Amino acid sequence: MDVIEVQNLHKRYGETVAVEDVSFTVEKGEIFGILGPNGAGKTTTVECVEGLRRPDAGSVSVLGMEPARDRTALTQRLGVQLQEGALQEKLKVREAMELYASFYPEPADGDELLELLGLAGKRNTYYKKLSGGQKQRLSIALALIGNPEIAVLDELTTGLDPQARRDTWTLVESVRDRGVTIVLVTHFMDEAERLCDRLALIDEGRVAAVDTPAGLVDRAGGEQRVRFRPSAEPDGELLAAVPEVSSVSREGDHVVVSGTGNLVPLVVNALSSAQIVPIDMRVEQANLEDAFVMLTGKALEFDTAVEPAGAPHQKSLR
Repeated sequence: MDVIEVQNLHKRYGETVAVEDVSFTVEKGEIFGILGPNGAGKTTTVECVEGLRRPDAGSVSVLGMEPARDRTALTQRLGVQLQEGALQEKLKVREAMELYASFYPEPADGDELLELLGLAGKRNTYYKKLSGGQKQRLSIALALIGNPEIAVLDELTTGLDPQARRDTWTLVESVRDRGVTIVLVTHFMDEAERLCDRLALIDEGRVAAVDTPAGLVDRAGGEQRVRFRPSAEPDGELLAAVPEVSSVSREGDHVVVSGTGNLVPLVVNALSSAQIVPIDMRVEQANLEDAFVMLTGKALEFDTAVEPAGAPHQKSLR
């Protein structure tokens, strides 16, 4: 059953078109991702879903209600974690929970939520004393305190270190297990692949595709890539002649062979026949990054702003 229906959504600010033509549906009980680069129209789209903005054209239905018209009723059934938000620095965690609980006729058990989100020991801690990850956990708790049927989480893990991000992913999965439908807005590829049942890829205010992560990857062709450093320079036709190979390229001192089927053993056999050893061989499958680049033409950049020295780069859309 669809709990959210967005059809031909359009929103502009003056001369700037933020959302050109966006359509998708969200099914009950799923984690639905909205993935795209910064400025693609993701946040404007969900703000129309939340009733915070009124569309210029198109329609939005959430739990059978029109958000802009039925916002008061919708807030009782929809939980929201905003992309940017902050509490008063000297507000304690338990005080924030009590305040938000007072907005709802039948709020959830605040202590149970804090326990679930690993904040039980921080009940009497001031907001300003919380770490970035703890603040994000509190924002999830506040989004869930009204016992919502749907929770919208906008750029949930931006600014968190790698371990805090992974801890937050586990929390999101536990929230879905409680029966809450989740709309997750993100520009992180691994986050979308890990969490989402289905994804809408949004670029320049339009939906490029809606599918499961696996379905989107299939659209990238399902090719494999074998990357290695050869012990000796191979003949130009040696690898190109292998039946499963579609292309051969160089990246510095590495050879990259793309293809399908039994690519790896065939490449190894070809190299062996020429007495060439593949050093540091790696096999890479097509992934969500490849699908996004193929569907939108957008390249990926490394987002290193939140990572400590020595941590692996986190790929995100820019």
